[in-house]
Amino acid sequence: MSAPVEDALIVAGGAGTRLWPLTAATPKPLLPFCGAPFLMGVLRRLAEVGIRRVWLVVGADPSPFEVLRPQADQLGVDLAAVPEPTPLDTAGGVREAVEDIDATCLVLNGDILTDVDLTAAVTAHRDAGAEATLVLTRVADTSSYGVCLREGTRIVGFVEKPAPGELPDQDAVNAGTYVLEPRALRRFPRGRLSFERTVFPELVATGAHVEGYASTAVWADLGTRTRYLDGHRRALDGDLDWPTLADVPARPAMGGGVRAAADVEVADGAQVVGPALLGPGVRIGAEARIGPHAVLGAGTRVAAGAHVADSVLDAGTRLGQQSRLAGVVTGPAATIGARVQATGGALIGAREHVPDDAVLEADASVPGRP
Repeated sequence: MSAPVEDALIVAGGAGTRLWPLTAATPKPLLPFCGAPFLMGVLRRLAEVGIRRVWLVVGADPSPFEVLRPQADQLGVDLAAVPEPTPLDTAGGVREAVEDIDATCLVLNGDILTDVDLTAAVTAHRDAGAEATLVLTRVADTSSYGVCLREGTRIVGFVEKPAPGELPDQDAVNAGTYVLEPRALRRFPRGRLSFERTVFPELVATGAHVEGYASTAVWADLGTRTRYLDGHRRALDGDLDWPTLADVPARPAMGGGVRAAADVEVADGAQVVGPALLGPGVRIGAEARIGPHAVLGAGTRVAAGAHVADSVLDAGTRLGQQSRLAGVVTGPAATIGARVQATGGALIGAREHVPDDAVLEADASVPGRP
């Protein structure tokens, strides 16, 4: 960056209802991703490009985000919370924070997995003399997104969810990462405010320069059970270099694509099929099969004969003998009995117990919704 951008704001106040019960006790941006809270990886990416202050726009209670402070201190990043006692939509909390920011800043959504080149986005923003720059990604099917209409690289309008082919050569959508001049937001009143419905459309309508930076980087919304698992697949497959994944060493002797902490124990006859990630203190019993696309958090125990594939088991999970998990996510310290069958998208909350011989169908939740 020509002059370093030192401030970044992360919108992290969403309720995460589509990932309940995992989010019953853990805010969505702090759910584990490749062995650590998701935002730890984001902090590291921001520090790599010179960010020195990160503002977390959170809900009413900022205390869960204190888990990030040791990582921030280690990176030399000043971490500040911007609580929202009442929800202020996607831009209201950012609008509050820019009162204390005097130069170009980055804004990121707290549940978007991406390896976009932030330095290149800032350079494009400055070269264009823009007040706001939206990082864009191209999609084949525009019917689920708001499309950004561009003339050259400048955004001149927005069309919500057009049918495929309705807008020839216009397939770029908002990827949830922005470069902003604080004055672009200060023109709006403080309070509840939406980037998508108010800020960007009104900036365009009043003639402000809103730039579109199209990127081919990985872009994935982690906000649903399917997308959360797919994001892990992409990281494990090496589609992007996620910082916390690299913290666990590759173990070629265990098979291609397997990363495992030094103290992992794998019993005779067990098999680990990469790509897979095994955190510290993991224990795998005889004849168990782990992977592909399995993440076992620190201290997870997998009993003899159990199978785990395409799943994320949070720290301290216990899995009983002969159980079969495929496409399952657990919260910390979940206990799953023997001979359990659980498939596509089943979510098991923190410290919940699944009894022996249970069958969890696709999209099941334990506990069920209140």
